[in-house]
Amino acid sequence: MLTELVRQLHRYERVEILCDSEQARAEACRRLASHGVDTAACGFHIVPTDRAWLRDSGPTGVLGANGLEWICWAFNGWARYEDYAKDQCVAAALAELSVRPAVEAVRPDGAGPLVLEGGGIEGNGVGTLLVTEEWLLSDVQVRNPGMTAADYERAFAIYLGASRTIWLGEGALGDDTHGHVDDVARFVDPNTVVLAWEPDPTEENHRRMVDNLRRLQLASRSHPSSLRVVKLPFPQPLVMDGERLPASYANFYIANGLVAVPTFNDPGDRIALNTLAKLFPTRAVVGIHSVDLVWGLGALHCLAQQQPIELVKGWAD
Repeated sequence: MLTELVRQLHRYERVEILCDSEQARAEACRRLASHGVDTAACGFHIVPTDRAWLRDSGPTGVLGANGLEWICWAFNGWARYEDYAKDQCVAAALAELSVRPAVEAVRPDGAGPLVLEGGGIEGNGVGTLLVTEEWLLSDVQVRNPGMTAADYERAFAIYLGASRTIWLGEGALGDDTHGHVDDVARFVDPNTVVLAWEPDPTEENHRRMVDNLRRLQLASRSHPSSLRVVKLPFPQPLVMDGERLPASYANFYIANGLVAVPTFNDPGDRIALNTLAKLFPTRAVVGIHSVDLVWGLGALHCLAQQQPIELVKGWAD
């Protein structure tokens, strides 16, 4: 899946790849070349990691006071895992490699570093942010003890330029991050949100998404432009070794000329691809088989982090 994702992406944009070691870099080059990837058009960087989920451990590129810069969030293993020492260093490593300013995010109350993950934030590019209460306001897997919704909204304004935050309720069943929004709701343009939808009332995701739909409808009343909500199906429940996996078509990755969509050998694959193709008429919409990825409790959006083009220039190794 990783090879196929790079094979698709490198046709539209330069791909920077983090490798845990020299051996991993050599193997990545070999595999990609064997699949027709022009490895000279990719960057390979030795940055040790604990897991592949760069969306969460990596920084977020923004247009800030100093021009294009990286916002480096603190990372604590999703407040769940203990082995995250290498992932803690990823954001700073990427900022150094791209030779751009890095801003260390701190809590608005000054109580220390601000812990956030990129998979938990979804912006429309013009000031509106989607997050979930399950991720930031519940008493499970607490990222920033004591912070309130108002505190988070202040932080979003400071670091992301967000003037409006829409709080959804819960994320997808089986999500070990405890509520990341990228498995349930994504902007496809400034006024259109695709919402993962489960029509079966006996499924737990049905209750969760009915609540999220209601919240989006309420938010639309006060949004500068009314929000349009397009339903995207969930695949059929995916279980391995008795564990429910957070399989979701909403975990797609938007590239310059491409939208890479996770697929699961499921009847819903065709519906999801067709729905997104209509919403992205100027991009190729390509399915990438992701059952093995979601066994690791993530998918395509979790693997990658988009960069403004100016942040791509000047990468060193």
